[in-house]
Amino acid sequence: WGEGVTSQGKTCKPKTDIVFLKVHKSASSTVMNILFRFGEMHNLTFAFPKGGGFQLYYPHHFLAKFVQGFSPLSPRRFNILCHHMRFLQPEVQKVVPNSAIYFSILRNPVQLMESSFVYYKGASAFSRVRSLEEFLSQPWRYYDPARGDRHYARNLMTFDFGFNPDGDASPERVQLMLKAIEASFDILLISEYFDESMVLLKEMLCWDLDSVVSFPLNSRDSSTKSPLPDSVVEKLKAWNRLDWEIYTHFNRTFWERLDRLIGRERLRREVRALRQRQAELARACLQGTGSVGPKDIKDSSLRPLQHGGARILGYNLKQGLPRELERTCRRLVTPELQYSSLLYKKQFPPPLPPESPRPKHIPNI
Repeated sequence: WGEGVTSQGKTCKPKTDIVFLKVHKSASSTVMNILFRFGEMHNLTFAFPKGGGFQLYYPHHFLAKFVQGFSPLSPRRFNILCHHMRFLQPEVQKVVPNSAIYFSILRNPVQLMESSFVYYKGASAFSRVRSLEEFLSQPWRYYDPARGDRHYARNLMTFDFGFNPDGDASPERVQLMLKAIEASFDILLISEYFDESMVLLKEMLCWDLDSVVSFPLNSRDSSTKSPLPDSVVEKLKAWNRLDWEIYTHFNRTFWERLDRLIGRERLRREVRALRQRQAELARACLQGTGSVGPKDIKDSSLRPLQHGGARILGYNLKQGLPRELERTCRRLVTPELQYSSLLYKKQFPPPLPPESPRPKHIPNI
């Protein structure tokens, strides 16, 4: 994996130091799979949660001491930080090199909240209502800012970026928040334009096409999705005003960045190439037409975690694939928790049991 080529035809070195803020319910499990695969292929180190958990003590603000193997006395840095955390840059900077590229992915707050409602049905704010409409008709009746799980019900992106989800939404405060995000992050991707986002990410990281190929992971069966009436959408935007400001601002800068770096013509070509490669891999790897419900996944090691009222889809691999292809295919569809455990064990192998002492040699008398 030598040098890559940028849109201007200049050679560049692939970036290997990366911070990905994994915003909830925003195609971030799919991005994490891309980072896991790249990191594994190039023997990079990950900043894993202590003890091999799956979140960096979320919903607390991130602290360097949450990372397995971090010590304030040793200057050790990790290549990739990508597990769920609540962002706090001064602490993040203690565990990754200064050269790290910071990025995240956003989702339209309307769909984001609809997804959270189904996925986090047990959260205190949602547990007593039958529908999102009912919650939004009088949110303050159900929402308690003092509860530890409140963030699932309001301005979830704002919270993940480290800000107060119940903060004042005045134009001055919104501007300060957007400026702070811009100062910390090199790129913000948009999940509704996932393929375009991957083309931009590939460009920014100087990676090749296969490094950003993916199959959607941790995605929900569409039978549990329902369109919301316009009146509810407006209430939802008002309730998640800070998230809406973040999303609309960075949706605009995302397209400006694409136009500047890549241009629409080349973007169309790259997106087409990415989709063709994904279709090719789907034909080579997957049984049937693609994702299936949890009960239909034959290999238990490929079964995603089911959470809340959502049915999370997964994949079946074709049988009898050649070894190298089987490995590639398996990595593409391994759910986040299984993949994370696998890489954790590789990076922190369990100690070998002590050898039993050999019997001393007794000389013949």
